[in-house]
Amino acid sequence: MAPTIPDFTHDRVTVADGVALHVAVGGSGSPVVLLHGFPQTHLMWRHVAADLAADHTVICPDLRGYGDSDKPADPDGTAYAKRTMAADVVALARALGHDRFALAGHDRGALVAVRAGLDRPDAVTHLAALDVLPTLDMWDVLHGTSAAVGFHLYLMAQPPGLPERLIGAAPDAFFGHFLDVWTRDPGALPADVRAAYLKASREAVPSIVADYRASAGIDVAHDRADRDGGKRLRMPVSVLQQDWGAALGYDAAALWRAWAPDLRHDTVGCGHFMAEEAPGEVAGALRKLLTR
Repeated sequence: MAPTIPDFTHDRVTVADGVALHVAVGGSGSPVVLLHGFPQTHLMWRHVAADLAADHTVICPDLRGYGDSDKPADPDGTAYAKRTMAADVVALARALGHDRFALAGHDRGALVAVRAGLDRPDAVTHLAALDVLPTLDMWDVLHGTSAAVGFHLYLMAQPPGLPERLIGAAPDAFFGHFLDVWTRDPGALPADVRAAYLKASREAVPSIVADYRASAGIDVAHDRADRDGGKRLRMPVSVLQQDWGAALGYDAAALWRAWAPDLRHDTVGCGHFMAEEAPGEVAGALRKLLTR
């Protein structure tokens, strides 16, 4: 049996024409939406979600293109723009009865969360981003041989066809590579959870590539327009990151502060999959954010 978040119910909710998201919901109280990263599904939040559900309504969707959510085709490069994916999240929350909600995202989900915060500050009350940089800054800090750590970003930025064929030829090796090298505690990803992530990813190669391709194209255009126009995240923002700045030579907190004036930035000692490796620390950080 596939692993689930204990005591959470599951549903499919239509969020756009021809697109429904699979979502797990649990708890009661003020709403918190949790967005997963790559190469994962909503299941990555299983520990944190159970903790927060003690006093919050916790909403954990699979992003469009991932898990059991719909995976629309992307003929014009907009289906997986973070603006489109953020609109899904706002529509999902509204369909569940919440016009305003706190939002946390990890990895790809954090980029969706940031876009939601920029586009819909009326809906997003608090925002947390785990282990990413904003899209423009991400590309700017990758240079020279240090950029090898982000090889997948460049691979999936290529025009449709080649990335999908290469990844599709050995999907478990490709996605499993990140599950292995990005964690410091392999026990945080037990065999059944790892198998669920690999199955979900191998069944979603075109849409996962489209998500990444958007971050080398339309997402850059949207973020640059916002930066040039002075748009910022006006809600309280918390960022948890590994100390990538020390490794790659940049000031992560300063980069984030340019986007988020009301910022708390902390580094963590665990690996990339922090919601599974250090769920108590992540849940605690989210609870502190919600009091600001």
